[in-house]
Amino acid sequence: MHVLLATSELHPFSKTGGLADMVAALGGALAGAGTHVTVVTPLYRGVAEKFPAIRPTGWKFGIPMAGEVVDGEFLRLEVSPRLNLWFVRQDAFFGRAGLYNEGGKDYADNAARFLFFTRAALLLARHLPDPPRIVHGHDWQTGLLPLYLQHARVTGQWPNAPRSLFTIHNLAYQGWFPETDWALTGLSPDWFHLESARHHGHLNFLKAALTQSNAITTVSPTYAREILTPEYGCGLEGLLRKRYNDLTGILNGVDYAEWNTTANPFLPAAFSADDLTGKARCKADLQKEMGLPVRDDLPLFTNITRLTEQKGSELILTALERLLRDGAQLQFALLGSGDRVLEAGYRGLVERFPRQVAARIGFDPALAHRLEAGADFYLMPSRFEPCGLNQLYSLRYGAIPVVRATGGLQDSVLDPREDADHATGIKFHAYEAPALEQAIRKALAVWAEPAWVAHLRRNGMTADFSWERQTAEYLAIYNEVAHG
Repeated sequence: MHVLLATSELHPFSKTGGLADMVAALGGALAGAGTHVTVVTPLYRGVAEKFPAIRPTGWKFGIPMAGEVVDGEFLRLEVSPRLNLWFVRQDAFFGRAGLYNEGGKDYADNAARFLFFTRAALLLARHLPDPPRIVHGHDWQTGLLPLYLQHARVTGQWPNAPRSLFTIHNLAYQGWFPETDWALTGLSPDWFHLESARHHGHLNFLKAALTQSNAITTVSPTYAREILTPEYGCGLEGLLRKRYNDLTGILNGVDYAEWNTTANPFLPAAFSADDLTGKARCKADLQKEMGLPVRDDLPLFTNITRLTEQKGSELILTALERLLRDGAQLQFALLGSGDRVLEAGYRGLVERFPRQVAARIGFDPALAHRLEAGADFYLMPSRFEPCGLNQLYSLRYGAIPVVRATGGLQDSVLDPREDADHATGIKFHAYEAPALEQAIRKALAVWAEPAWVAHLRRNGMTADFSWERQTAEYLAIYNEVAHG
């Protein structure tokens, strides 16, 4: 079977979050399982220069958009005989400083940018020598792909058009635009209605996918249930309940070729579940790097995040302030950026507790590995978390996760109260700073019992969240959709 994955970001070429990691890992895993995989993604600024193996194909095209033709071209990178990456070049749209925004403001023409990408992906799917049987879109940026495929079938323009699967990575981001942007689609106004992309008088990319795709997945079983409720459904819970039989939650996997502790160029020392000597060195080196006193007797908590309300960044600030003011013996190191108020809050916490708190504002992939490897505990108190990947990395790196029981965090971390023999971390439920504070105090109690630290750490490090099982689940859905 030939599957085309369409994504607005793809590791290591472009990334703002877990979407890039997931699609890259899924594509590689599918190809490794014998599936023919094509991945299509925009060519952002600097990517071709950084990855010179990406080569022009000579395939240039023009797409009519609201009275003008926008030109583009395809570039290609063959990763393996079964895995090919195609890049959509359109410098006016994608040769910018950011992927979706700049200076905290979304690009005003994001509808045009990602409609162009979507229509280019459709063009690629139609004219490849071996057209795909499944087109698998990811998140709102590709939300109109299922609609275009349905339109092509219904109108007879492409009677054997591929079937579609769509994955929701985060329902909170839907791609809302003025209804006047529908003119950019090239589709008749008759196709803009409540059972396609019209939503409260706007064009909603994600709604188009949820109404028109042949099947829908999201990135954890618990999140698949949560989004059926008003609390998590972001206004689309009614539609999702209608499509309940077409919705499946599949927990993301981890690419252990990259996220490993035994052959990792970013770490100062190797370690494993059977030999943690190197982890002690990773912790000491991280404390030095972050400007903290080297203390093996204090537990080191870390957090790598976008500083947003969704990620519980304010909860961490409040809980740490209370704990440190009360004399709690711990250290904390942050890597993240985002909300300017939250950035200032963490800088202020460093000023007040310089021997216990360190913060690096920004993003540094190599430091992210070192923060996981040097940590004793990893904080992830998300308000909602479709899947989450850092808790999975933490488990493998021997950093015991302290998480809120939501979405993929609920599915991937086991609390001692659930199963003491197989426990891997600490959970709390209420989205409140006192609940997080209490969970951190539980972590401190665990730290005082070295046997419990060793037990939780070993369970986590030996847990298997590789892509093998998840790949089988996706292949089963592809086969069901292809023959549906």
